[in-house]
Amino acid sequence: MRAVVQRVDGASVEVDGRVEGRIDGEGLCVLVGVTHEDTPAKAAQLARKLWSVRILHGEKSCSDTGAPLLVISQFTLYGDARKGRRPTWNAAAPGPVAEPLVDEVVVQLRALGAEVATGVFGAEMKVSLTNDGPFTVLLEV
Repeated sequence: MRAVVQRVDGASVEVDGRVEGRIDGEGLCVLVGVTHEDTPAKAAQLARKLWSVRILHGEKSCSDTGAPLLVISQFTLYGDARKGRRPTWNAAAPGPVAEPLVDEVVVQLRALGAEVATGVFGAEMKVSLTNDGPFTVLLEV
């Protein structure tokens, strides 16, 4: 699994003009991509990493501060544009494989005590955020 994690001062995701997920104040906006070899165990590992990674102000984590997370599925994280002019998506897991694993990341985060907002899997989403820093990291498990 791969995640682009941004420290934000508020973020939201909109589908068809309706806000589906929103966090206010300091937190993390997390774009999650799934590949073919990923498992529920990797989803749980990613959730633990997101909950404990110390990238908030003062080198704190969401577990330290109770900061919320906005988790959004993003198959394009496994796009490959090294050849030609169009990316290929061969490394991205298909929806029936990816959706339950993205859901599992959310379930595991909530089990850890996290406040989690989400996007809508497979939907055309508009993501708005204020990147705080800016601070963006790539996590892979």
